[in-house]
Amino acid sequence: MAPYDAFLLVSFGGPEGPADVLPFLRNVTAGRAVPPERLEQVAEHYYQFGGISPINQQCRDLAAAIEKDFAATGISLPVYWGNRNWQPYLAGTLAQMAADGVRRALAFVTSAYSSFSSCRQYLGDIEQAQATVGPGAPQVDKIRQFYNHPGFIEPHAAAVAQGASTLGGQPFDLVFTAHSIPLAMSATSGPAGGAYPAQLAEAARLVAAQLGYERPWRLAYSSRSGPPAQPWLEPDVNDCLAELAAAGSQAVVVSPIGFVSDHMEVRFDLDVEAARTAAAHGLAFARAATPGTDPRFVSMISELVRERTDGLEPVSLGRLGPGHAACPAGCCGSGARPAR
Repeated sequence: MAPYDAFLLVSFGGPEGPADVLPFLRNVTAGRAVPPERLEQVAEHYYQFGGISPINQQCRDLAAAIEKDFAATGISLPVYWGNRNWQPYLAGTLAQMAADGVRRALAFVTSAYSSFSSCRQYLGDIEQAQATVGPGAPQVDKIRQFYNHPGFIEPHAAAVAQGASTLGGQPFDLVFTAHSIPLAMSATSGPAGGAYPAQLAEAARLVAAQLGYERPWRLAYSSRSGPPAQPWLEPDVNDCLAELAAAGSQAVVVSPIGFVSDHMEVRFDLDVEAARTAAAHGLAFARAATPGTDPRFVSMISELVRERTDGLEPVSLGRLGPGHAACPAGCCGSGARPAR
């Protein structure tokens, strides 16, 4: 096969001003008959932050850090960036790549886990963008999941330690959080089913082990949406905090293990809602940072590229081993996208 001649950063996208918010949310929920009043409710979360999601700027920063690391490690691939739901859209980015003569690219998706919405849907979005561009569109191969790679675990562990340092040395409970998904989608996230919560639990276990955290930790979820009768992964992080307070907890560190950078689901669901819940129950609260552009995380991306370009031996921690290099048929299930 032809060698890779470009690197593609693929992300969710987000609004960059108040006028973008509702059009962005309509993109996210297209085809799901989400009531306009629900979109207005979610839009208020963005308006509290000036209508700006942090994710696009974090992608710009990450792309710049990747370019710098590529130059330092001898990876001669130009870096492109395309989004699922907002500018720069994947179709436009693939069109530019085709115009630049790119024929085969490696894609890094800003989600570490296996599920329909965090893996399979991105593959579908890439295929749709290729169809839009037409026969000249570059081939795109997705880089494997990396939830148990040291370059993902170590920044999360360091961020938990930093968060704990703000609590004055008092004992704390540790709560890991991720974006909830419908139980039906979770059950089909991998040929064996249940890959998403299993991978989240393994990443949380690895972070706790690296910290030497010997108390029981919790895995909770945020951003649940959709009809009330539809079951989603639980517990909700706010319910979890209330339960910890009722059990006598005095302090908590919340680690967004499900994320690689600060989405609105981190800034609003944790920094606003969860922090408010903690305060209401008398809990000292610290939110750990996401990896963002941590050098260990950026170096991991270069290593993942070299697995495909140079045959570098895949690295992973724990008992589940490295993810598959190419998604097999049926991987990450299928089904309707969750409302957001």
